[in-house]
Amino acid sequence: MDTPKSDDQFVQLHDLIIGSTNVADFLTELSGVAASTVSDAADVFIECGVTLRRRKRSATVAGSTERAVVLDKLEQVLGDGPCIASLDAMKPMVLSDVETDTRWPEYQKVLADHGCRSALGVPLALDKNQGAALNFFAAEPDVFTPDVIHKAEGLADLAGRALRLALRIADAQSLADDLRAAMANRTTIDLACGVIMAQNRCTQDEAMALLTKASSHRNQKLRDVAGEIIGRVSDGAVSTHFDP
Repeated sequence: MDTPKSDDQFVQLHDLIIGSTNVADFLTELSGVAASTVSDAADVFIECGVTLRRRKRSATVAGSTERAVVLDKLEQVLGDGPCIASLDAMKPMVLSDVETDTRWPEYQKVLADHGCRSALGVPLALDKNQGAALNFFAAEPDVFTPDVIHKAEGLADLAGRALRLALRIADAQSLADDLRAAMANRTTIDLACGVIMAQNRCTQDEAMALLTKASSHRNQKLRDVAGEIIGRVSDGAVSTHFDP
């Protein structure tokens, strides 16, 4: 059951969606909220990185600090670490101390070199085609106690819901942009066909065939050839015949 505080956080995350221009901006703002929330729970300064994986797209990484972004990206490059492990297992993964835990030796050296002693990966529930996780970093060992992990999980639940909404909005906007572009291209092609029909005294199908032939011969996209035809007419150029 949601508590008043979690309700406030959910509203805050939705406000971030409204105020963000794209998913990357939302992830950056989310990382700041996550870092602040878990820092309060642990009573120490904690940084947060966010990794988003989408099908057929490269991973998007954001963070509350530049170091968090660097550490998150390096984990993706190495392909191993608590954040990646949390995504694979869909449960929190704690690295309590880089000097004593031996599960991710290469990444532990990276953390140590950047002044971090402990880390926590917490997955966000999305769907089978995409995944995301919060990656928390602390300069001290043994920071991520059960209580702190519980707070991080609660935030991750709310963040997952907000991120799903942000992704749906972004996908809807992308689809709308694609449809507008397709309609604009279709209008240009239709207008060009009309010009060819007038010049060649042919049917629409014949005009489309001539336009397609010109596109193939010139190795240009159909809409680009159509745009050139409309441009010539707009500039006052007169032709009595269209030659592909």
